[in-house]
Amino acid sequence: MASLQDRMIRAAKLDVQLYEEVEADQGAMAQAMTVVILSALAAGIGNANVGLVGMVSSTIAALIGWYVWAFLTYFIGTRFLAEPQTRADHRELLRTIGFSSAPGLIRVLGIIPGLRALVFLVAGIWMLVAMVIAVRQALDYTSTGRAIGVCVIGWVVQILILAVAMMTKATLITGWFMHLKFETRFIMLCLVLGTLLTAAFLVFLLVPDGIDANRMTEYPQ
Repeated sequence: MASLQDRMIRAAKLDVQLYEEVEADQGAMAQAMTVVILSALAAGIGNANVGLVGMVSSTIAALIGWYVWAFLTYFIGTRFLAEPQTRADHRELLRTIGFSSAPGLIRVLGIIPGLRALVFLVAGIWMLVAMVIAVRQALDYTSTGRAIGVCVIGWVVQILILAVAMMTKATLITGWFMHLKFETRFIMLCLVLGTLLTAAFLVFLLVPDGIDANRMTEYPQ
């Protein structure tokens, strides 16, 4: 197995062959997870105000986000936007997407006064490009535009999920811990919006399934 350091450098250089390599290497999962953790820690160090607890929580959040994002891209990319040659599984997406976090290590430079915003902006764009390459290679796409489409749709779905979760949390806190200090109308608004967003998410998942039924039989998973 290639060294982690070498693979991280190649991933940051947007080496297409590296993403093909880790897609095929079933033993690279631990390395991919390590890259995600190191990238999250670099962000925590660069954002000097988070403290130890903040770094730990952000690392855990990064790992959860990595898993969820890989599942979303796998589901969308193989169910709705598959090309004839697309053959992938969730673990392949986990490995390639994990390594796409490698450019995020530069966020450690955010600790330098006055550079944080610029460093985080550059890292974000760099990681986004690496993500598109990782998705394209893992899903065996010939079209970069299709890979971008998978990422955009996945981002929208993730935002919907987070919005519903945040509204649910706010409602629970309001009801149980704040002793209903907020007006009842505000609570009802949160519930209605949360319900609508949840319904929109379910429609998004279920309706294309019926529309693409013929395609799915044409491109078996």
